[in-house]
Amino acid sequence: MQPGSESRAYTCVGGRYNPCVAWLRSVGITLEMIKWEHSVFALPFALLGAMLAAEGWPPGRTLAWIIVAMVAARSAAMAFNRLADAAFDAANPRTASRALPAGTLSRGFVAGFVVLACAVLVLAAWQLNRLSLMLSPVAVAVLLLYSYTKRFTRWSHLALGFALGMAPAAAWIAVRGSLDLRILLLTAAVTLWVAGFDILYACQDYDFDLRAGLYSVPKAFGIARALAIARALHVLMLALLGGVVFAFGLGIVAAVGVFVVALLLTYEHSLVAPNDLSRLNAAFFTMNGVISVVFLAFVAGDLLLRRG
Repeated sequence: MQPGSESRAYTCVGGRYNPCVAWLRSVGITLEMIKWEHSVFALPFALLGAMLAAEGWPPGRTLAWIIVAMVAARSAAMAFNRLADAAFDAANPRTASRALPAGTLSRGFVAGFVVLACAVLVLAAWQLNRLSLMLSPVAVAVLLLYSYTKRFTRWSHLALGFALGMAPAAAWIAVRGSLDLRILLLTAAVTLWVAGFDILYACQDYDFDLRAGLYSVPKAFGIARALAIARALHVLMLALLGGVVFAFGLGIVAAVGVFVVALLLTYEHSLVAPNDLSRLNAAFFTMNGVISVVFLAFVAGDLLLRRG
């Protein structure tokens, strides 16, 4: 069966090809390919940035457009990453079944999806304020170009981290229309958090990166040292979260949130060892979504209790 023929067969209604059904099915495959539900990784930190800026809940309209912008941003970044890495994914046994290498999606469709997601991001920025709109091309550039960094630097994990780390600062700008340097503590914390778990994720591809000539911390330093570097980044992340609590004058509830995040990260790192990466699976990465939601809950609770 030729690539795409299976998709065509499934979109026949009454023996006839239905382009509308085909388009909807391709959208569904794309959302599955980019793990749309994993928007939860960065979205809580964006909401946290918005709440810190508003010192509570921001206006509903602003909150809605922030969520639209965040989902669009991540969708564009992930779809472009799959597009940029299609050849590598096809050669890597772990990723060969993804939609583009498997032929269930065309490059043209994914490229169109990226353009649409970027347009939605710019639209959301326009609906927020002038500074958000002015900075939206910069955000798009960071979101798309990070996919190429592993071709020339072992620290590509930090580039990915920054792509997500922009979220709280962008949300602050969305609410205030200006930037406060304090929110950059949270940007740095998210950058290190994401970089740390991306290093853990990259350990799975150590052998492939060696063969393909790609750069990563595990390839550069070995898996044992890579795990130690990931732990160090997460320790620094916790220190920065403590800095956020101090800089914004938050209370004991937010401080307890930092402690709970520390416990979750400790558990996460206990699941992996240089000679055992078997638990580095989907459930492992779901833990990172739990971490972001937990910290949002504690800081939001602190802010709302103080206002009440």
